[in-house]
Amino acid sequence: MLKVENLHIDLGNFSLRDICFEVQPGEYFMLLGASGAGKSVVLESLAGLVHPRQGSISLNGTDITRLPIQKRKVGLVFQDFALFPHLSVEENILYRLKLRKKSRKEQAETLNRLACELNIEHLLKRSTTTLSGGEKQRVALARTLTLEPDVLLLDEPLASVDVSLKGELRSLLRRLNQKGQTIVHVTHDYEEAIALAHRIGIIEQGRIIQSGTPHEVFTQPKNRFVANFGGVKNFYPVRLEAHPDKETTRACITDTLSVQLMTHLKARKGFVLIGQKNILLATGPQELDTVNQFRGVIKEVIPARFGYEVVVDAGIVFYVSVTSEAVKTRGYTEGQTVWVAFNASSVKFIPG
Repeated sequence: MLKVENLHIDLGNFSLRDICFEVQPGEYFMLLGASGAGKSVVLESLAGLVHPRQGSISLNGTDITRLPIQKRKVGLVFQDFALFPHLSVEENILYRLKLRKKSRKEQAETLNRLACELNIEHLLKRSTTTLSGGEKQRVALARTLTLEPDVLLLDEPLASVDVSLKGELRSLLRRLNQKGQTIVHVTHDYEEAIALAHRIGIIEQGRIIQSGTPHEVFTQPKNRFVANFGGVKNFYPVRLEAHPDKETTRACITDTLSVQLMTHLKARKGFVLIGQKNILLATGPQELDTVNQFRGVIKEVIPARFGYEVVVDAGIVFYVSVTSEAVKTRGYTEGQTVWVAFNASSVKFIPG
């Protein structure tokens, strides 16, 4: 087990504070955060490239906080791959085995096994300068795996890979993990966390602000930063006010705007979350049993992966997912007056 406790690291004007997490054997743990949040610094501290001012790192019960790099059973794959350009793919993979004076037989067995596992047999005689981003990533993984690390550390492993190859590399990383390889992976990509991680930690400005399974974190975000990272844009701080004569509860977002929701909780503070796909956009008020209806003005119509995202200012800003067909037939444009509507059951309250 990898255990990080109260890690403090100072790097010029930037610092990491109170970094704590555990990674169980065979687990896929992911640190998710924006650029400059400190993700890579955490990896470098695990690898021994950066030393903390305070705190400890232990691996399988052994304190490795001050151990030199070569004595840690971890392997780091850098974001830029750090392959030797003057060596072939085969020579890159065998480099560390030769340094450790492994026999020719051991070298050959390891090379064949990893080349087959990572599907790079056809690349072994090639120069690394002729490889694509995805091929370089596989070679970098193979070279690191020759160390047989207890924990594999991955620094933005898919950042330099074409979109068409990301699915293939995700499958490769998933297979490595399923074979028992413990992995700590840092990224800024929410989709990577959903596709690969058993547990995640959200890091912001040098602190881990929330951790748990992807489902726990992204369905129960503790603040707007975490919500936005999970693709949730309709996330508002509220104050609950119960209606004794009604089945719904009122959540006050501003002094003049509130939404109705279904909850057994009484007066308290927290947040409400409304899925973009749960909001109906229309050119007029709806004659439906929909308790939440607001008149607003379209501020933006933004092309999205599956249609459009329409941004509506109704006293607060609502983000609505709309199909391409709806935009075409109803002619939604910036400056148009519209109505947004959603059921009380579509509003989720998060205490906090």
